[in-house]
Amino acid sequence: MSKDRYLVAPQREIGRLRLGIWLSTARWFVSFAVAIALWELCARVFIDNTLFFTPLSSVVIRAGELWSTGELQRHMYVSFIEFICGYGLSIIVGIALGIVLAEFSLIRGLVDPWISMLYATPIVALGPLFILWLGIGLTSKIAIVFLVAVFPILINTVSGLTTTDRALIEVARSFAANQKQIYTKVRMPAALPFIIAGLRLSVARALVGVVVAELFGARAGLGFLILNAAQSFDTAGVFVGVIILAVAGVVSVELLKWLESRLAPWRESGEQE
Repeated sequence: MSKDRYLVAPQREIGRLRLGIWLSTARWFVSFAVAIALWELCARVFIDNTLFFTPLSSVVIRAGELWSTGELQRHMYVSFIEFICGYGLSIIVGIALGIVLAEFSLIRGLVDPWISMLYATPIVALGPLFILWLGIGLTSKIAIVFLVAVFPILINTVSGLTTTDRALIEVARSFAANQKQIYTKVRMPAALPFIIAGLRLSVARALVGVVVAELFGARAGLGFLILNAAQSFDTAGVFVGVIILAVAGVVSVELLKWLESRLAPWRESGEQE
């Protein structure tokens, strides 16, 4: 009997996990279904002017038209390249520079005012300067995305590495751990939730940076599509670009959540408790 009892417990946990996944998926579907219904209702009943607000069905039709001509694929590809290159570069530089600043307090004291100043600077105002310095090609767009996205990663990396519990470090040293082992076994795992939080914050900023970059001298991209659609009073075309960017943001955040659950499973289990 006792053996059967030990076998039943894991089965209950698996059942609860499956139920939680099912409920989460159901909530997603219900939320989106309600939002779609409200959108269509408001556009057709309460706001009877497609110039101000267009039904979602019209947005879908407009997206199909853009897709059939190949224009939408071209805009998505250009924005994707700008996002991946700029965001990827911000991850590498942000984490690497964050490790250096966390290790050397003297350098951190010298660089902190510049980080705060650049973080607070409106990148929209710098857009024309980047065009003048780097041209209207892909390089200037990647630079803008990088500058927008790097600071949340950098700041969170420094915060995570400098706020590691000193007791954990002392325990590692008592077991004769060297500096490299302390970094890889104690400080980096402790800072990982901070870094993931910085990555999640910077995703939204990077997508905004893509749009901002494409407002100045761009030839293609979702920001360019939104700008052209707005100038020609194509409200459905505007919503096509906005929805694609919104979906990209949701997918990116969910991927980062999955990455956090894989790299820091103890954090997820702690939150459940």
